[in-house]
Order: sequence, then structure tokens, then C-alpha cells
Amino acid sequence: MRSALNDKTKITDVRTVLLTGPCTNDPFLSECRKRRSAAFIEIHTDSGLVGIGETYAGYFCPELVPEVVQFFKPILMGQTVESISELWDRMYHCENFWCRVGLGAVVLAGIEAALWDLKGKITGLPVYELLGGRKHEKLECYATGGPSNYPLDRLAAKIDHYLSLGFKGLKVGVGSYSPSEGSYVASSPSEAADFEAQKLEFIRTHAGQQVKVMLDGHMGNNPVRTWQLATAMAVAKAVEPYDLFFFEEPLHYTDPWSYAELCKSTSVPIAGGECLTTSYEWRVFVERDCFDIGQPDASFTGGLGEFMKVAALLQSRGRKLATHAWGAGGSLMQNVHAAFACGNTTILEGAPDYGPLHSEIVDGSFVMEHGMVLPPQKPGLGIVLTDAIKSRYPFVPGSGEFNSVVGKVLTE
Repeated sequence: MRSALNDKTKITDVRTVLLTGPCTNDPFLSECRKRRSAAFIEIHTDSGLVGIGETYAGYFCPELVPEVVQFFKPILMGQTVESISELWDRMYHCENFWCRVGLGAVVLAGIEAALWDLKGKITGLPVYELLGGRKHEKLECYATGGPSNYPLDRLAAKIDHYLSLGFKGLKVGVGSYSPSEGSYVASSPSEAADFEAQKLEFIRTHAGQQVKVMLDGHMGNNPVRTWQLATAMAVAKAVEPYDLFFFEEPLHYTDPWSYAELCKSTSVPIAGGECLTTSYEWRVFVERDCFDIGQPDASFTGGLGEFMKVAALLQSRGRKLATHAWGAGGSLMQNVHAAFACGNTTILEGAPDYGPLHSEIVDGSFVMEHGMVLPPQKPGLGIVLTDAIKSRYPFVPGSGEFNSVVGKVLTE
């Protein structure tokens, strides 16, 4: 039902809200990550309606987000949401030297999401309807489990926990993690292949054949233990007997050529793309058939509009998409809406046992029944950002997650 307000509602202010809170309620993920930061953009209007969006940059470099938002703010002041694509184009091209890919585009994802949320509130429609309409009655969601918690009895407990929450699929990282031993990832082809094959054998024996299992290499954003093609190929070959739904990020994103070679060499579906920004950067990978399953993130890849372009690129090559969603509640819902609007969506990523920066912001809009997510029903994205939430989770500078390297070490 259309609101009495119309598309002439004008933008009066654009603000950034930085928050810090518990990363998750998941006892297994909590072993390695205690808190998270998040960056939200609020778009205020002369009607009193406020659009809300999240940029995934807030998880990594929250301190940088407000300045970028301030840079784009004058372009939006006094404008309406009649043509969100035109507003996006103005912002994108206003600093082509630093916004074509990277941080500028990632922050644009949060700003653009707030524009879509605002338009949904004005029209009384869920955002997926504004993106071309719902393409699915429901979508399966898997539990994104982070590292493989060890020893093996701990990994078994992790699997049991996710299945008890209603998930029918789960994803774990390569290597192992324990609080006492830290992270272990083999780098030689034979050692890595043996370790992952033994782990997948254990997972299949414990979980059974009916559960969808995904393996995450975490090599797309790891500057310390990055596999080369020989290792990725050895691991992919070793895990072929275990019916993986996909093998995510087995290589770094600076090497699309090796991704293409790997994709051709194995029967295991290769997935990736969470670190790619804008359809321009995605095109480099899609046209080389680097992924069987692309993983755009609507809060990172440039926005919901760019997500739709990426989905179309993948579909033109006969490829599927599986959302990436490891931001807070806004990021989750942005990806849910985009996924429902794309016909080639095969599965959603979901944070299992999520914490308050998910639950309080989603406010009941994310509904999963028997492992299947239902289309959101509220106008806009269906997220909230109240003064009470802002007060409960004040921002802690330095709380963004980053890869530990010499001279900069992650301590929490």
C-alpha cells in the first residue's frame, strides 16, 4: 500500500552512525572474535522519514566512513529519491580517481541502501519490489561458521549447534583454530590437501550427506598465508569426494587468471567475490569464468543497484550467486532484499546465533523457518536504528577487524 507521502520528499541531512557491540552470541565464533564495529548512514527528510543503510566498511575501517559520507553529502542535500541510480552516478563520478573501486564504492553501498530504504518507506513497499520484484518464494540460508574450531570434538559441537538452530547447511574455514593453539593453515599442496580431506571426511561422517557443507579458504583477504594455484588445486582435488556445495576464496583476488584455471580444473564449485567492488571490477572475474558461484555483498560491492548488475553478469555466463553477508543487521537485510530480487540466487549467508547489532537492528524482519528465509514484509529494508540502540552500543575507536601483520596486531 502506497504511503500518503510522495517521491518529492526532500533530503535534509545525511549522517553517519558508528557503533560497537558484541560480535555474536555464537560460542564458537566468539572464541576468536569478541566484538564488532558497524557503520550506518541515516538520510533524513523534510517529511520526518529516515532512510537507513549500512556499509561493510564499518566492520574494518569505521573511522574512515564519516569523512567519505561528508564528502558525498552535498550531492544529496535537497534531492528526492525519484531516481536513485542518478544520485548514485553523481556520487560515483564525482571522485573517479578514488571511487571507481575500493573504499569510496563501499561507502556508497551504505548511502545507496539508505536511499532505497527511504524510497521503500515512502512507497510502502519492501525494497526487493523496487529492485524488480520478488523472484523466490523463499531462499535457503546457511550458517557461516568462521574458523574450524579444533580439536575435532569442538568442531562436532559447532556443527551440532548450527543444526540445532534450524540451518540445513554450514560453512567452515580451512585449517583450524583453538584458543590455545591459535590459527593453523597449511601452505604446502600435499599438507593442505591431506588436512582438508581428513577434516571433510570427519564432517561428512558426523553431519551426514544431507547437510550442505561449504569450505572457506579466506585467501581473498589474507596477506599472511595466501595459497598459490598449486595448493588450491591440490585441496580442491582432495575434497572432491565430499560433495561440497562450494569452495570459497581458495585464492587471492589479485589473481583472476589462477581463479579461472582452478575453476576449469575441478568438479568442486568455486565461489568468491566478497572483496570485489562495483560491477566494473566484477566484470574482470566474471568474463574469465573465475567463479561457479559469485558472492556479491550489497553492503560492500557498491550498493543494491551494483549487486543487481553483478547478478546479471553472472547469469549471462550461466553462473549462480550466493550472498555474502557478514556485516551487522543492515548488511544482512540489504543482502536478503537483493537476493530475493535476483533469479539466480542459490543460497543466502546468515550469521548464526547473531548478537544485538543484528537482532536489535533487524527487529523481527529476518524470518527463517526450517532453514529457509521468507521474503521480508516491512516497507523499505525493515531495519531500525533507535536512540536507545545508539546509546547501548557506543563506538570504540580501533575496534575494526583487520588482518594481523607485522607492526599492526589484532588483539581482540
